[in-house]
Amino acid sequence: MLTLPPLSLDKAIAVLDMGLRTVFSSAVASRPYPVSEMTSDSTLTDRERKHAAALMRVNHVGEVCAQALYSGQALVSRDPANVEALKQASHDEVDHLAWCEQRINELGGRKSLLNPLWFGASFGLGVAAGLLGDKWNLGFLAETEHQVSAHLQSHLQALPAQDHMSRTIVSQMKIDEQQHAKTAEQLGGAVLPAPVKRVMKLASTVMTRTAYHL
Repeated sequence: MLTLPPLSLDKAIAVLDMGLRTVFSSAVASRPYPVSEMTSDSTLTDRERKHAAALMRVNHVGEVCAQALYSGQALVSRDPANVEALKQASHDEVDHLAWCEQRINELGGRKSLLNPLWFGASFGLGVAAGLLGDKWNLGFLAETEHQVSAHLQSHLQALPAQDHMSRTIVSQMKIDEQQHAKTAEQLGGAVLPAPVKRVMKLASTVMTRTAYHL
C-alpha cells in the first residue's frame, strides 16, 4: 500500500509558491545566458523565426513540466540524497526555463497557453512516481532525462541552421539533462520497464505537438 510521508504546511506552501512562479512569472537564471552578445539572428526569415520560436516554446513547456515533476517527486521522497539530486536537477531547470523564455521573447514568440495544465499534470505524475519508492523515483528521473536529451537532439536537427542562438541554448540544456540522468543512475535508479518507457514517450509526443501550436 502506497502511503504519503508526513507533509508539513511549509512544504505545501513552498510547492504552491513555486508552481505559481513557474507558470505565471519569469524565471531568473543563476547562470549567465549561454549566448554570446556578438551572436546575431538577423539572417532568419520570418518563417524560420516563427518555427524556432515554436520549438523553443516546446522546450519551455518541457522545463515547466520538469519543475512540476521534480517538485512532486521530491515532496514524497524519503531519502535525503535523492531529494538533494531532485533539487539540483530542478535548480538547473530554472536556468533552462529562463533561457528558453528569453529566447522566445527575442524571436517574437509567446509561452504556451496551457502551462497551468502542463504543470498540474506533471506534478501529479511526479508524486505518483515518488510514491513507488526511491529507486523507481530515481529511475523515472533518469528515463525522463534520457528522453528529454533525445528530444533536444531532434531540435538541434530541426532548428534553422543559422539560428546559432537557439542551438547554443539547446546544446547546453542537453549537457545538463545528460548529467541529471547519470546522477540518478549512480544513486541507484532502477531501469523502467519497456511499456512504461513507451507510455512516457507517447505522453511526451502529445505534449510537444500540442505545445508547438498552443
